[in-house]
Formats: sequence, structure tokens, C-alpha cells
Amino acid sequence: MSYDSVSGLRAEQNGPVLHLTFDRADRRNAVNDVMLDAMIAHLAAAGVDESVRVIRIDAEGPDFCAGSDLIANNTRSERKPRVGSTQRRLPNKANRLIPLLLETQVPIVAVVRGWAAGLGFHIALAADFCVAADDTRFWEPFMARGFTPDSGATWLLPRLIGLVRTRQLVMLGQEITGATAADWGIIHSACAPDQLDSVAAQLVGQLAEAPTVSLGLAKWLLHSGNGLDLDRHLQNEALALELASRSDDFKEGLAAFRDKRDAKFEGR
Repeated sequence: MSYDSVSGLRAEQNGPVLHLTFDRADRRNAVNDVMLDAMIAHLAAAGVDESVRVIRIDAEGPDFCAGSDLIANNTRSERKPRVGSTQRRLPNKANRLIPLLLETQVPIVAVVRGWAAGLGFHIALAADFCVAADDTRFWEPFMARGFTPDSGATWLLPRLIGLVRTRQLVMLGQEITGATAADWGIIHSACAPDQLDSVAAQLVGQLAEAPTVSLGLAKWLLHSGNGLDLDRHLQNEALALELASRSDDFKEGLAAFRDKRDAKFEGR
């Protein structure tokens, strides 16, 4: 498959890694509709592209993402939009992106430095793994703008940190650092800024060499299990086990165990 770059979002596949980079540093990588549409298309394509085994999302410049570009997204016409335009628009934009991040059966790593606000924060939350510089600033800007949360903020955060801390972030607009986010369990890990690229590369490399089918099925189980009773979830676990046991990587894993060597998974 071809992953084309667009203005504000670079896309490049290096072996098993699809690398998506926000490239709008002059606007703190605020996401406009062109970037959103491309990102959604790339995630959907990568989910069925057997050559992609991990997706890395990061950014050019000092900041990860300042959220949605509200000015660009609301000044496309000189005429006032019809009532309900936000409700009609979101299902095809940010509200499609977040479920794709959660459901695409390819592991996703977000690499964050500088500011991650609003949608930028939520992309980091929805990734399977987020590694951030310890001085990163995570922020929910909605109350400061007289607005309400979007793109899954009030769904993602309570599941990760509970309601009390979510209220601090969403209702009081408290900023937290990457180090605090890691301490709270919001993100995978935080490290010194000069170590971020090496830490991220090690994690991405580990995922790229892992059993991709089993990883994807485990991701599905973790996400879908939130809304299911135990009996239904156990049925899904049985289905996932059946599928994983038919993969070439499962056979390689058994052979490696028998031969007392490290497995060499091919992602199939």
C-alpha cells in the first residue's frame, strides 16, 4: 500500500514500521481537516496491510500537538454554519480517529515532547503505548476556552486514572508533566528529553519483532472487554486463542520453546 504525505502530516513506511509525523511546527502541530483525513485513511489502511507491524506517531518541532486547529476548521466559509454542524462533522473527523487508534489491530506508539493538548493529548491516550519527555506538558484546554471536552477525553481518562483525577484535568484544567502522567499511569513511560528517541526506537523495535497477530488480538480483547460481562469476554478469549494458534508465529513460538532459542517472529 502507498502512504502519501499531505500538508501537515508526513507518512513513511520503513520496513514493518509506519511512521506518521505531525509536520506543522509553526502552528504547534495543531491538526486541521486535511491532516485528520489523511491520518484516518492511513490508520484504516495499516490495519489491513500485512507489511505493517507497528505504527509510530510523533511530531516535528518542539511540540507534539496543540489539539484541533479550531480557527482553520471553523473559518472555511464566510457564512455562519448551520445549527448542528459540529454534531454532523465530528463523527467523520476526531470521533472516527480515536476509535481507529483503539481498535486497529496493529500496535501504536506515540512519542511525545513539548505540549500535548486536547486532541493531541487524546491521541497519546488512545495509543497502545505513549513515551514522553519528562517535561512534556499534557493539558485539557476546554474550560479555558469555554468549551466542552471532545475526541474521547471523558471516556479515556476515567478508565485510566479514575474520576477524581479526571476532574482535576478536565474541569479544573490542571496541566501535568510527562513525569506525572507516567506516575499516574496515563502513559507508558517518561524519560529525559535527550533519551526520548532512543527509548521510543527500542520500544518500536520490540513491537516490530513481536507476534503481530497475537498482539492485535490481545489489543482487541483489552479494548472490547470494557463493556462485556465475564462470560462473553471469555468467549472472545477463546476465539482469539483459536485464531492465534493458527498463525505461523504461534508455530515458531512453540518451535523456539522446544529448541531452547529465541523466537524469530515474522508477523504472520
